[in-house]
Amino acid sequence: MKYISVLRGINVSGKNKIKMVDLKAAFLKAGFENVVTYIQSGNVIFDYVETDTNKLASIIEKSIGESFGYDIPVDVRTRDEYLKIYKSCPYEECEMEENGTKVLVTLLSEEASNDKKRELQSFAKHPERLSVKGNVVYLYCPNGYGRSKLTNTFIESKLELIATTRNWKTIGKLVELSC
Repeated sequence: MKYISVLRGINVSGKNKIKMVDLKAAFLKAGFENVVTYIQSGNVIFDYVETDTNKLASIIEKSIGESFGYDIPVDVRTRDEYLKIYKSCPYEECEMEENGTKVLVTLLSEEASNDKKRELQSFAKHPERLSVKGNVVYLYCPNGYGRSKLTNTFIESKLELIATTRNWKTIGKLVELSC
């Protein structure tokens, strides 16, 4: 089965440095097949027979710990789940080619409570938009993600969950590469 994993917090501001060639080698050593990495932020596409994504995340986290000495949270989803995320973006009116870095997807470790979702949504101030669908947060930051209060760390703190964020261009490329 085809999977996509995203690592939280590697190669950010010089911390938790991992070269993608080394990350790919760690995945291969852990028994994953057809491993492809995409950019330096820890996006990995792979095949594996195991179907429990929580078990896969644990295998990857253990492998990263053993290979690099880092305790890195990993989000693992099937290619079909990514395709659903891609097709479910609520910001269809946004020109994705032009706004590919202004539309973001935050992948949550689990679904947040309705109260926490409502609270998080209250922090989105015009012209920013935020929508939560299951364990995915969609953001539209027309002034740029760097100027937004709705950072990955902010979302994690409000929802009390582990999260990792990727821009729309990255999500689209992961879907494309996983074909």
